[in-house]
Amino acid sequence: MTEARHAGMSSAPTPLPHSESGSPAAEMDPVEYTLRKRLPRKLPKRRNDVYVNMKTDFRAQLARCQKLLDGGGHREICVHGLGLAINRAINIALQLQAGSQGALQLAANTSTVELVDDLEPEDPDESGEPMTRTRNNSAIHIKVFYPEP
Repeated sequence: MTEARHAGMSSAPTPLPHSESGSPAAEMDPVEYTLRKRLPRKLPKRRNDVYVNMKTDFRAQLARCQKLLDGGGHREICVHGLGLAINRAINIALQLQAGSQGALQLAANTSTVELVDDLEPEDPDESGEPMTRTRNNSAIHIKVFYPEP
């Protein structure tokens, strides 16, 4: 996933990126660098973990969760959402609860995830060196479960 960043795209000030050596880049021109977003570090993947994203169809993700609860032999699943997918994760959990006529219960936890972006020079012949930038993003982890009788 590559997107070029140009000056003037954001009204909020962004911190200067750090080079590989850890010193701040004093003269970084955003037009000369390409932003590459690394994948986030994921929690351990269990059979009952569902990582929600914005690319997959909502109904397909909802059906996958329903299948895990009904036919997968799981009494609980954990729905994870990061950034923009937080709203979708909440909607999936609420749809599961509504579809069970209140038999399912929800327990939500939020967290902050540190993400790393790579800034690569567009022209490798120039003296620009690759840099990295860290940023924080919100995450939600929703436990959807049948309560003990």
